[in-house]
Amino acid sequence: MVNASYIGCVMTTEQTHIAVLTGDIIGSTKMEPGDLTRAFDALSAAAEVQADWHGEDLHFTRQRGDGWQVRLARPELALRSALAFRAALRCEGKEFSTFIAVAEGAGNPIAPNTDLNKATGATFINSGRTLDRLKESPVPVQMGHQSADATTAAFILADYISQTWTPAQAAAILPMLSPGKLRSHTDVALALGKSRQAVTKALDGAGFDAIWLALKNIEAEETQDD
Repeated sequence: MVNASYIGCVMTTEQTHIAVLTGDIIGSTKMEPGDLTRAFDALSAAAEVQADWHGEDLHFTRQRGDGWQVRLARPELALRSALAFRAALRCEGKEFSTFIAVAEGAGNPIAPNTDLNKATGATFINSGRTLDRLKESPVPVQMGHQSADATTAAFILADYISQTWTPAQAAAILPMLSPGKLRSHTDVALALGKSRQAVTKALDGAGFDAIWLALKNIEAEETQDD
């Protein structure tokens, strides 16, 4: 059965190109229950913010105790979204991290408040399989894409950079990941209650300039492909 949704007052069953992010909290078995709750609260809050990026709810869903999944309506923003989830989690402490696997493909529209544990389709399956491959990899890669092309390479390099983010770096880079007009260091400093110099130092340490340039090029290329 094809799910239906409403756009304005018009019901549609048309499939669109989507991305599915499937994650797994790293080291969850060693966490205190309160810390695991903090982790999921941070991820859920990040999903709510990103709803504005994608123009619809991400349907953040907790899976199998320490797993989670979201559905992205704008797959060209997949790497940006993955980095935002990592930053939101790392803000809670350097020990907080997650695997993030991404798959893209066709997806049916889904109703508001849908539990993604009930979602079906090749894109959801491929995202889960990509997560399994990440966790089985002999190389310590925590973030990856299903494809075997330049996009995957970008994910691997972004993962390498972001794995070492400190909470201060993550807090500085998180608001800078919002698509659209780039926020000034002064605005971010005021929001965080930090000095502009501290924010600039944190962004430099987080590799923001290189990440921003990579995101700009990836998103422009994928938009042209569509």
